[in-house]
Amino acid sequence: MAKKKSGGWLESVKTILYAGLIAIGIRTVAFEPFNIPSGSMIPTLLIGDYLFVSKYSYGYSRYSMPFGPNLFSGRIFERLPHRGDVAVFKLPRDPSQDYIKRIIGLPGDRIQVKGGILQINGVPVKRELVGESDLDRCYREPPRYYRETLPEGVTHGILECSDQGSADNTQEYRVPAGHVFGMGDNRDNSQDSRFLDAVGFIPVENLVGRAEFIFFSFDGNQASLWKPWTWPMAIRWSRLFSGVR
Repeated sequence: MAKKKSGGWLESVKTILYAGLIAIGIRTVAFEPFNIPSGSMIPTLLIGDYLFVSKYSYGYSRYSMPFGPNLFSGRIFERLPHRGDVAVFKLPRDPSQDYIKRIIGLPGDRIQVKGGILQINGVPVKRELVGESDLDRCYREPPRYYRETLPEGVTHGILECSDQGSADNTQEYRVPAGHVFGMGDNRDNSQDSRFLDAVGFIPVENLVGRAEFIFFSFDGNQASLWKPWTWPMAIRWSRLFSGVR
């Protein structure tokens, strides 16, 4: 009987170990979950969105693995992002932090913002006013919602509080080889590649993966921890299993 109990205990440990290894393998080579803690990607992503990121989209680097062990440099099976991808990356100045932004500039591109209008290689990007948005707040009024169309045809929403802020009139950035340039869709409320000391150019090696779809979304302002009956009403049902574009 003692032997049987011992064997059962060992089998349980082995099962847990195998399950852990499988989970680590999936997280390393296939998909990894992330949650959105800030409003920098509104209107595309909201605070409380939970999404899956595909790890295979850009190949694999040290940051594809848990804790980013320094086993090798560069990327294996490297593929550059497409302009317009929403990507998770490790912050260059602090790789312990995950950031998520839209990839606007590729190696060799010239990126600039003039009067709130994004310029790519000297050509203004098309921006159409849709109306006001209640998804975020500016200082005294709702932000304006625009539809922006990138050169390759990717269309997405952006928010603007003003076209006269410091991030709305920038220097021209030339994206170095081996790097990309990311911006938040909430243009006046995003710390991104426009701020060289904070984020700057993103090494391709630091890319974790491409945001694919939202599997859960929860509006914490609509629920109370001590009132469980409010939890279902806080779930953003319409966002569940929606793609990130």
